This record gives sequence, structure tokens and C-alpha cells, in this order.
Amino acid sequence: MKIEDILKSTVPMDNSKKIILNILYTQSMIAENFNLVLKPFDISGEQYNVLRILRGQKGNPANMSMIQDRMVAKTSNTTRLVDKLLLKDLVTRKVCSENRRKIEVLITQKGLDVLAELDPRVINHEATLSQNLSEQEITQLNHLLEKYRNQ
Repeated sequence: MKIEDILKSTVPMDNSKKIILNILYTQSMIAENFNLVLKPFDISGEQYNVLRILRGQKGNPANMSMIQDRMVAKTSNTTRLVDKLLLKDLVTRKVCSENRRKIEVLITQKGLDVLAELDPRVINHEATLSQNLSEQEITQLNHLLEKYRNQ
């Protein structure tokens, strides 16, 4: 369905505006569907992102700055996200012994277990979203989005 039909627009749009609206609408649709995957685990997409970053550390602690740098949504309040994950026992947080201004965050076994249970659901979610595209179209779309973003 065309973006004009989705938005019920009767005003002609130039292609530059259509690109932005298509990306924003698609991002919103992806986020809504992803939130349905995460809902049974009582975590947000941003919290999931933090857990994946910490799992990627392979047992090494991460500081808040490193987590923030690797976040998909750079506007997220990393401290607030970690606080919420702490309350759910999905991460631990402690002051670094070498630098008392630095906070070290580690994923807990419970956090790893949640990700292990989520992994197949997330893979299925991602596959479902791209099922109407060929491998060539997926590669092309990735290339075009990277080209558009890297201006």
C-alpha cells in the first residue's frame, strides 16, 4: 500500500517527503510488532538492546558510555534503562574499582536466559518482516538505507 493511501493524503507529495514518511511509518510498524514479541517478557525494545549489548561483552563489564554508544536509539536514557533492568534482576551494576566515577554493568544469568528465550522469537519476527522481499531486494534495501543515512 502506498504511503499516501495509508495516511489518507489527498495532497501530492514529492519523493523526498515520501521517503521520510515511508521510513517513519515503517519504523513505527516494526516497533509496534517488536513490542508484541517483547511484551510477555516485560521489557522494552531499548531494554532488549541493552541486554544484547551486554551479552555481546561475553562476561566483561560495560560502562554507561559504551552502552550509550552502541544503542540503536541514541536518545535513550541509558541510566534509566539500566535501573529498570536492575529491578528485574537482569543486570548488575557496580562502581569500577580502578575508577570510582565509572559504573560497570553486567548481564545476569537471568538476563541471558531471557535473551535465549527471546532469540528464536526475534529471528522469526525479523524473517516475517522481510518475507515479501528476495535476498537481492533485502541487500539492495540495506544498501539504499545506508546510502540515504550516510549523507
